[in-house]
Amino acid sequence: MAFAQSEKDGEWAILNDRGANSFRRIWSRHQVLLMVLAALTVRLMVVVYGFRDQTDPSDHHAAFGWEMGWVARSIFQGHGFSSPFFPLTGSTAMVPPLFPYLVAAIFHLFGLYTAKAAFAVLSINSLFSALTCIPIYFSARYAMGEKAAVMAGWAWVIYPYAIYFSGARVWDYALTGLLFTICFCFAQHLHRQKRLLVWLGFGVMYGIAALANPSVLTMFPVFLLLAVLEMRRNHARWLLRCVVAAVGLVAVLSPWVVHNYRALHFVGPVRDNFWLECWAGNNGDTFESNAVWAHPASNPVEMQQYEAAGEVGYIAEKKALALHFIEQNPTFFAALSLRRAFSYWTGFWSFSPAYLNKEPLEIADVFYCTSITVLMLLGARRFWRRDAISALPYLVLIAVFPITYYVTHASPDYRQPIEPEVVILVVIGILSLKRMTTPSVLLEETVKEEERQLAMSMSTIGPALNEEASF
Repeated sequence: MAFAQSEKDGEWAILNDRGANSFRRIWSRHQVLLMVLAALTVRLMVVVYGFRDQTDPSDHHAAFGWEMGWVARSIFQGHGFSSPFFPLTGSTAMVPPLFPYLVAAIFHLFGLYTAKAAFAVLSINSLFSALTCIPIYFSARYAMGEKAAVMAGWAWVIYPYAIYFSGARVWDYALTGLLFTICFCFAQHLHRQKRLLVWLGFGVMYGIAALANPSVLTMFPVFLLLAVLEMRRNHARWLLRCVVAAVGLVAVLSPWVVHNYRALHFVGPVRDNFWLECWAGNNGDTFESNAVWAHPASNPVEMQQYEAAGEVGYIAEKKALALHFIEQNPTFFAALSLRRAFSYWTGFWSFSPAYLNKEPLEIADVFYCTSITVLMLLGARRFWRRDAISALPYLVLIAVFPITYYVTHASPDYRQPIEPEVVILVVIGILSLKRMTTPSVLLEETVKEEERQLAMSMSTIGPALNEEASF
């Protein structure tokens, strides 16, 4: 009997070992897919819990995407790309086109402002956010190796901002984040590419991202400049490639620029609301970063002015007001811009009782956001010391991209396009903290292991890139 029991135990051990090995093989081979599935599951749980909140009819269904939702409604009703607020006010360039057309398509399938439409929009947002695990993984792997890539991918799965802004808000956050992270991953090794078709593809992809959110356009020349500096260092030709990339970008944006000119006689990239946003943050009211009363959607007086002057005239008025305020109060504007920069990275704006009553989660958000920023800065410091060339795109991104929001108004949702890169730097920061608390003997072994993983990563990525570059 004892022998029989021992034999059974041995069989169970073999089976368990085989099962564990099978699980490990699946885990290692399909880790990115598992990240995507896990991220999608988490976000869909949030969607199921709160999708009906988007169907609240108060404030003319403002919760269903605000300006994005109202423009989508106009498209659905046959009025074209128009009316960024509830009244039917004619053509608009207040919002970029990609997301409103997506929402309008969902309205056609599931009905205007219905619960099914809300569930569909938020589910698609969740899918976009989950798919962002893929460029995050490859971007981190290219720069820091397999260990950092795996940690960054799984960090995105459970990252609270990514979950909330995709699963609970009808806006372009998740779509823009996915498209821009793909562009960033592309830009990291753009200098290696010799085929003009690849550079054209980069420009086209960037143009698509800009049609989702034109705020990303500020980084296009920066990415090209970083590629040029690296190519000049290697004595490679660069001018024609940059021109081709620019042609790809212009080719994608031109139809919408022409549309805006024909509809509004507005000439500019994608949208025209900059001066409205600038005035909303620079009018003397500092109770909050973005004065609610300054927007037509929230103030009937502003709405009347918008309808009376038309969009182009209304924006021109706000431009004049914003510039006049800044010219008359340059010191105040500079101090306010510094305050906005601090708010952008810490979440802090005010702890006054009135503000906390309006924003009850402010204290918790400040603690979380500041912790993320500290880890991000630690990661940036370690990354720069380890590999300055690979770190440069990340550091330039967090330095340049937010500038627009420093001079207008700042809040966590405006960080969403660059949040995937922030997560990668946070993971590097966590690894740096681990190094600080690791005994020297173990630290040396850890460094060797990380260098080995980075070498293995580059050995798999490098030949593919070289093959692509020399094709």
